[in-house]
Amino acid sequence: MKEKIAEEIKKRAIDNKIPCKVARKIAEDLSVSYRDIGKVADELKVKIANCELGCF
Repeated sequence: MKEKIAEEIKKRAIDNKIPCKVARKIAEDLSVSYRDIGKVADELKVKIANCELGCF
């Protein structure tokens, strides 16, 4: 599953950033936790921007 998360993050990241709303959508689409998305984003050095809920 980690590979699928990484693939989705890389696909949607712009300038090594991904909006919070997009990160949450990925989590929901893949049925994983926000924390899992955050961990993989950290490993990829992708920053989650415009966090609306303080999830990341």
